[in-house]
Amino acid sequence: MNPVSTDNMNSAMKTSSRRRAAIIGGGVIGGGWAARFLLNGWDVAVFDPDPEAERKVREVLANARRSLPALYDILLPAEGQLSFHAQLAECVSNAIWIQESVPERLDMKHRILAELQTYADDNAIIASSTSGFKASELNAQGANAIVAHPFNPVYLLPLVELVGDATLTTQAADILHSIGMFPLTVRKEIDAHIADRLLEAVWRESLWLVSDGIATTEEIDDAIRMGFGLRWAQMGLFETYRIAGGESGMRHFMEQFGPALEWPWTKLMDVPDFTPELVDLIVEQSDAQSGHLPIRDLERQRDDNLIGLLRALKKSGHGAGTVLNTHEKTLIPQNASDASAQPIGGSEGAISSPLVSLPVTFSCQIPNTWTDYNGHMNETHYVEAASRATDRFMELIGADAAYIASGKSFFTVESHVRYLDEARADETLTVRTQVLPTQGKKLHLFHHLSTDADKPVATVETLLLHMDLESRRSCPPESVVAERLATFATAQAQLMMPEGFGRAVGQKP
Repeated sequence: MNPVSTDNMNSAMKTSSRRRAAIIGGGVIGGGWAARFLLNGWDVAVFDPDPEAERKVREVLANARRSLPALYDILLPAEGQLSFHAQLAECVSNAIWIQESVPERLDMKHRILAELQTYADDNAIIASSTSGFKASELNAQGANAIVAHPFNPVYLLPLVELVGDATLTTQAADILHSIGMFPLTVRKEIDAHIADRLLEAVWRESLWLVSDGIATTEEIDDAIRMGFGLRWAQMGLFETYRIAGGESGMRHFMEQFGPALEWPWTKLMDVPDFTPELVDLIVEQSDAQSGHLPIRDLERQRDDNLIGLLRALKKSGHGAGTVLNTHEKTLIPQNASDASAQPIGGSEGAISSPLVSLPVTFSCQIPNTWTDYNGHMNETHYVEAASRATDRFMELIGADAAYIASGKSFFTVESHVRYLDEARADETLTVRTQVLPTQGKKLHLFHHLSTDADKPVATVETLLLHMDLESRRSCPPESVVAERLATFATAQAQLMMPEGFGRAVGQKP
């Protein structure tokens, strides 16, 4: 590793207020932590004596760059600066958060934590990724660290188990919330915390099922992913069982299945001998199951599937989806455009008049789930992006959630899409909205969709009518909305009608 290796970054984006995280250990977990902080706008410094550490971290980061932004319907903050350091003291200098992710050896953790205690700023939080050790064990030789145990991939899965000093864990929780994670403070310290104890129980029973010839590794994985694993993603264990109790709920379930706890269904208090034969059997079955795929390919498959699941939960507002929705709301103030707008650039832009600005009403990194078998964005999602842009424009003129709750809104009457070029996953999609001449009950919008470097990829023309939600009839908008709409229309009056305006399907150019 070079003494200091640093990513280039636009100096104009750097500010004195940028926060810095130090990652000690650049393996799978450390790399995931680095990506989570970096993609949420933090500067990240990494220390790991492994000469392959920088390559490994950058490979994890490459996966994170294509997956984490795809969870959101707005852009994440500008990426921070990533650096690699050969000296521990240099790495942790000025760091607010220090994450230790070295191997699970208590002697090694004691040594590293002692050094971190010496070099860290007084107000820095020192956290360990340990999956098994208690905070008291980590601090037995005078360190003042907490447990912050994440789950792989750290850049996608929100859960972090916190154990330790109440003041420190409270401060840590605030920081973790700010980077889109879900801190769960463990009430009493215990070996392996909460989640890993549950995983250990399933792991022990699975080892017995393989050892006794009941099932293969693939069959056990199928039993999880085709059944209760899908339920757990949205409801967990106890809520799932509450539903299993029917109308009488949890009490009926407990009465019906409680006696089964005394039956010899499991071997949780025991574990099969970890013989070479058992290890070979499991390795052989695992290789047959997925050994034909490189690890990075498996990681990308996992990430793509997690994106789909998490976006579904985000839409329904359940489980981890609530974490994403909450985090996204904190990002809107720094990313959302206002009426002052942003300019259309490039000679190929759809705006005829130069030096004219339009509001950015929607912007996101295109998720892999928006692409089709041709590898580019499916037509459905061009309309979805335009719909989100319409929603944002409605907010800009005052037809927001509160206005809708009062009984008024705009309904889409007609839309027309023109596909100009391909848009692909990982590109940034930006929508700018032009108000077409309109009056009375009508709202006539023309959305310009472009990707990186302002390449036009589509236009969506939309006509809406203002509606009374109680009578379900059209009506003029309230004065505040009408006035704000008029302000937009006046500001854009100098624009020529956009190319493609009024087009019908099949109409010749």
